[in-house]
Amino acid sequence: MCGIIGYTGSQDSVPILLRGLTALEYRGYDSAGLAVLNEYGQIDLVKKKGRIAELQKALTDICVSGHTGIAHTRWATHGQPSDVNSHPHMDISNRFAIVHNGIIENYLMLKQALMNEGVLFRSQTDTEVIVHLIAKFYMGDLKAAVRAALKQLKGSFALLVLCADNPSSIVCAAKDNPLIIGEGEGENFIASDIPALLEHTKKIYRLADAETAEVTPDGIEIFGADGQRIQKAAQLVDWDVNAAKLEGNESFMLKEIREIPAALANTLARYTGKSNPLLTIDKKAFQNIDKIVIVACGTAYHAGLVGKYAIEKLVRLPVQVEIASEFRYGNPIVDARTLCVAISQSGETADTIAAVKEAKARGCVTLAVANVVGSSITYAADYSIPTLAGPEIAVASTKAYNSQLMALYCLCAHIAKVRGTLDKTALRAFYAGLKRLPALAKKLTEGDGGLIKLAASLKNEHSIFFLGRGLDYYVAMESSLKLKEISYIHCEAYAAGELKHGTLALVEEGTAVIVLLTERAIAEKTLNAVSEVKARRARVIAVAPKALDLTGAPIDKIVRIPDCPDLFAPVLSIIPCQKLAYYTARARGFDADKPRNLAKSVTVE
Repeated sequence: MCGIIGYTGSQDSVPILLRGLTALEYRGYDSAGLAVLNEYGQIDLVKKKGRIAELQKALTDICVSGHTGIAHTRWATHGQPSDVNSHPHMDISNRFAIVHNGIIENYLMLKQALMNEGVLFRSQTDTEVIVHLIAKFYMGDLKAAVRAALKQLKGSFALLVLCADNPSSIVCAAKDNPLIIGEGEGENFIASDIPALLEHTKKIYRLADAETAEVTPDGIEIFGADGQRIQKAAQLVDWDVNAAKLEGNESFMLKEIREIPAALANTLARYTGKSNPLLTIDKKAFQNIDKIVIVACGTAYHAGLVGKYAIEKLVRLPVQVEIASEFRYGNPIVDARTLCVAISQSGETADTIAAVKEAKARGCVTLAVANVVGSSITYAADYSIPTLAGPEIAVASTKAYNSQLMALYCLCAHIAKVRGTLDKTALRAFYAGLKRLPALAKKLTEGDGGLIKLAASLKNEHSIFFLGRGLDYYVAMESSLKLKEISYIHCEAYAAGELKHGTLALVEEGTAVIVLLTERAIAEKTLNAVSEVKARRARVIAVAPKALDLTGAPIDKIVRIPDCPDLFAPVLSIIPCQKLAYYTARARGFDADKPRNLAKSVTVE
């Protein structure tokens, strides 16, 4: 969850660390801090509760500089946000400093043992036990001390370690959390995510589980769990450095909504070109299966529901969609004839990675859908197919969801082709429909379509309900999530047919109800639910295609989307709902990019 950055080279590390933290603030923003080795061989530490601006303000009153340093922006797990609980953490002698992303599950036992030995703790965090263990095991070799400390830990981590005895060296380690080393010229970088490195280098190395590394200005040495040095090939990141910058937009979320057409076009191009990753997958992975299980969390889960609908409709295979955090605890009924599809924007979602490992242990063929090539989930799965959304900085996912849908449609078409459930004519029509989506999406991302005014009318609502059937219900779920997570208005999505089985009791005069009406074959059924809430004097807002005649329908406001095949409508219908969520948050005075209590990459259970 947290963002970490490290630098060693000839430049002053402080400005580089601060820019890196800013690029990672979507990973956590309740506190921030840095530790820098100064010219006197001492570690200077500055950390503050609050956003990075508070740390920058503190640094204006303190002279801190040095060529090697580490920094951290926090999403709290252990210990409330405060100056003292902020990272980095140091040992009692102030000889060692660390930053950490992850959770140490046995920290209480370790903490008690260290306290029995006379160690004094300053914070409430689980992280502090690590730095005291490193100090305990240090005998002049920092790498050996780190490895010895890691053997005591149960849990997950990505960590960077400074030692006053090693003025130009950073030792780092990873387990079940992402850590990336960026290679420069006469300088090197370490970070928890790619955006922090883009302005410096596109040549990166990813640490795998149980690997450690020593990073100096002149070199990168990577070691396996046994302490033996290993060779790794560098990866080249193809993201544009400007993709992680605002470029004149008022927020990342609005910028990323505007980038949906490009994300759709780029993803589709990958799956219709010569480098189509689906063609590299053994056909038996799709032929020798009886069912498909999709595992995902949050927005990716909602994308998976749309994928389920498409696959069942076109391939006629049973598909179940499981919340990844529940999958491995439910004794799932899967085997070698099950394909497990895991969806994760970051590719580092801890629960989804754990679900993949559980599925593999039970014999499933596993396939990852991720936005970051080379991320942990792409290594955990047997196969991986990318979405090409580019970096997504806002915590609330937008373009990543749309590109996940595109990748899932292409996966669906490929499975249908392999299994022979769609003929060539139907496949051509299917892809022709997909190719129209980027241009249709562009019409929705341009201008506000009256949504700013609509958002202003919703800003004081206490509860908002979303309704839909079939695909529209799945989009309603994602729309509800978008609105609640950034506007803090209570929102719920309901299947329209379930309304009279209890939910209708919550509807009263003036209640805002947003209904999705893109499945034209069942629109009349959904309109029955609209009549039911309207009879209770609800305020009804509909999202519907232009061709759907709603003359005389009991609807107060209609938001129109371009016409397209019903199966593809979720790609378009979600866009006005994403924009409405954004404008509502803005109308309420909230930062849509950084909603309270949330972080972008959920790397802990």
